[in-house]
Amino acid sequence: MALKEELINYDWHEVYVDDVNESYNAFLDIFLTLYNRHCPVKEYRQDLKKNKKPWLTKGLEKACKKKNSLYREFLKHRTKEKENKYKRYKNRLTAIIRTHKKAYYDKLLEIHKNDIKGTWKVLNDMIKKSNKKNFATYVVKNGDTVVENTEDIVNIFNDFFVNVGPNLAKDITKWEKDDKTFNFAIENNNSMFLGGVCESEVLEVVRKSKNKKSTDRNSIDMSLIKQVINSILQPFTYICNKSFQTGTFPENMKIAKVIPIYKNGDKHMVSNYRPVSLLPQFSKILEKLFVKRLDDYIDKYRILNDHQYGFRKNRSTSLAVMEFAENIATAVDQKQHTVGVFIDLRKAFDTIDHSILLRKCEMYGIRGVTQNWLKSYLQNRSQYVSIGNTNSQLRNVTCGVPQGSVLGPKLFILYLNDIFMASSKLKFTIFADDTNLLYSGVNMKQILEIVEKELSKLKKWFDVNKLSLNEDKTKFMVFGGARGSDDIKLKINEIEIERVYETKFLGVIIDHKLCWKPQIEYIKRKMSKAVAILYKTRDLLSKKCLHMLYCSLVMPYMSYCVEIWGNVYKTNLDPIIKLQKKAIRVINKAGYLQSSNPLFVESGLLKFLDIVYLKTMEFMFHVKSKNLPFCIQKIFKLRKGHYNLRGMFVFEKCKVRTNVKYHSVSVIGVKLWNELKDEVKLCSSLLSFKKNLIGQIMKGYESNMFTK
Repeated sequence: MALKEELINYDWHEVYVDDVNESYNAFLDIFLTLYNRHCPVKEYRQDLKKNKKPWLTKGLEKACKKKNSLYREFLKHRTKEKENKYKRYKNRLTAIIRTHKKAYYDKLLEIHKNDIKGTWKVLNDMIKKSNKKNFATYVVKNGDTVVENTEDIVNIFNDFFVNVGPNLAKDITKWEKDDKTFNFAIENNNSMFLGGVCESEVLEVVRKSKNKKSTDRNSIDMSLIKQVINSILQPFTYICNKSFQTGTFPENMKIAKVIPIYKNGDKHMVSNYRPVSLLPQFSKILEKLFVKRLDDYIDKYRILNDHQYGFRKNRSTSLAVMEFAENIATAVDQKQHTVGVFIDLRKAFDTIDHSILLRKCEMYGIRGVTQNWLKSYLQNRSQYVSIGNTNSQLRNVTCGVPQGSVLGPKLFILYLNDIFMASSKLKFTIFADDTNLLYSGVNMKQILEIVEKELSKLKKWFDVNKLSLNEDKTKFMVFGGARGSDDIKLKINEIEIERVYETKFLGVIIDHKLCWKPQIEYIKRKMSKAVAILYKTRDLLSKKCLHMLYCSLVMPYMSYCVEIWGNVYKTNLDPIIKLQKKAIRVINKAGYLQSSNPLFVESGLLKFLDIVYLKTMEFMFHVKSKNLPFCIQKIFKLRKGHYNLRGMFVFEKCKVRTNVKYHSVSVIGVKLWNELKDEVKLCSSLLSFKKNLIGQIMKGYESNMFTK
C-alpha cells in the first residue's frame, strides 16, 4: 500500500511541538494530504442499463440473451421442436441462475454474520422489502412554513438538535444557587492521574476498535486507521501524551458530523428525528485511552453505586432486570405490596450541565490536570448536520455530553451517581438513564404516602441537576396488590402519573403479576416474524446460511434474559417451543411432520427448555465464581460445615411461599445448580463449563433421536 509507505517514511518534525493543537493540526494536515493523494474520491455515473442483479455474470447475461433469442424463434415458427429446445435451455439456465443467486446471498450473509444491520439489509433485498432511509424532502417549521431547499433543511435540523438541551433546561424549576441540600456527591480524597501512553497501548486500542463503514467529517473510517496505524504510531502517540500532560483536548477533534435518523411519526417534523453523531476517528482513540484510566480509577476506589448497571464492566441489562425482578418476587413472597415507578427523562444526555458535572468530578477526585483535560474535552464543541452532499453551518454545543462518543456515557453515569442518595427508602435499579424505583410494605396507603414523598425529593434532585423529568411518560405499577386496589393513584408534586399493568423494562416486559405471560406473548410475535423470513428465504439459501440466520434472528429472542422469565411452567412456554421446532424444520428443509429431535442433533442446536437451563446455569456459575455485583451476589449463600459433605459449592435453599418466588432465579437456579455433579461445578472457566453442559444435553438428544 503506497499510502503506508509514504506515511512511514514521512518526516513528522512539524508534529513534535509543545502546543497540542498545533501538533494535531499538523498531523491531520499531513495525513489528509497523503490520504487524498493516494486514495482520491472518485465519482461514478450510474449506468441505468446495467443489470442490477449482482449474481448475474457476463456469461449468464449472454445465456439470458440466447434464451430470449430461442423464445423469439419459437414465436416465429411455433413448432414443437423449437418449443422443447427453448424450454430445455430455459430450465437449465433457471437452475444455474438459482445456484448463482444462492451462492451470492450465502457469501453476503457470511460476510455480515456478526453484523445484524448488514444481515437485515441482505434479507430485505431478498424478500424485496424497501430499505431506503427516507429523509424528509421538506420539513414543517413553526407548524405552517414549508421548507424545500436542502441547505435550509440541514440548518433547521442542526438548530433543532443543538437547542434541544438548552430549551429543556430553561423549563426546569430553578432552585437557589447556594442550595446544598441536594449536593450528594461524596468527596474522595484520592486523585486521578493521567499516566503516560506507550505505542503498544495505542496499537491495542486501535486493533480492538470495531470496523464501521461510517466515516467522519474527513471521510476517515476505523478500517483505514487499522491499515496504516503502524506508519503513524509514533507521531500520534506523541499527540496523546502531550494532550494528557497539558490537560488539553485538541480543538480539531471536537467537531461532530450529525446524520438525522427518522424515528416515527410525521416525517416532515424535525422533532421526529434523532441525531447520530459521527466524531473524528482519531478523537475516539484518545477518548478510549482516557476511559481506560478513568475506569481503573473508578473501580479501584469503588466510586460508582452498585445499583448502576450501565456502561460498566461485568454489568449488563440482564443483571439489572434480575435485581428488579428478585426484589419484587421477595416482597410478594413476604406478603408485601410493592409500588414500582418507571422514570422517564427527556433527552437526559443532552441536558447535562457542564459546571455541575465538573464539580461532581472534582468531588470524586478528578481534579487538577485531569479535570482541565475533561473541561477542555467538554467545552467549545460544535457540530453540523449532513444529508447527502449538503452540510449545514457549524453550531456550538453548549450542554450535554457528546453523543456517539466513548467517554460521554461514562460521564453521564458519574453525573447520575449521587441520585441514589436522594432517597434512603426507595430501591433503585438503573441502567444509564433508565431509572426504576421500588418500595414495598404491608399497608398500601402508607406505601403511597412514602413513595409520593420520596418522589418529591427525587424531582427536586432532577431539577437541581438540570435533568428534565417527563411526568407524562413516567409510569407506575403495583405488584402483589390487594383486592379493591384498582383505584390507586400516585402523584409527583400534584401531577398524577399513569398506572400500568405491564411495561417494557430494558427489553423485557414486566407485568404486575410477574407471571411473564406478556413477555412470552411478545417473544412469540417476534419469533413468528423471524420464522416467516426463514420460510421465505429457505429456497434461496443453503442450510448453512439458514442456520446462521436462525442464530441471528431467532436465538436472540429466545435467549435474552431467559434465565429470568423462562423458568415458568412448561405449558406457558409451549408457543415458543412449537415455533422453535417449526424454525428447526425450516432451516433443515424438512417436512412439517418430521421428528425434530434428529434435526436438533444434526444442527447442533439446543431446544428452548435447554436454552433456559443453560442460561440459568451460566448465571449460577458467575455466582459461584463471585463475578457479580454485591447487591446480587449477597442473595446467594454457600452452605457451611457438614452440609457440604454431600457436594461442593452447594448453596442454601430458601423457603418459598408463592409461585412467583419459586420461579425466580434465586430459588430455581439454586435448586438446579445443587443437582449438578461436582466435576461440572469445578470447571475452571465459563467456556469449559458450557461445553460440558452442552455435551451432556446433546447426548440426551442422541439417545432420544426418534421421539417427536
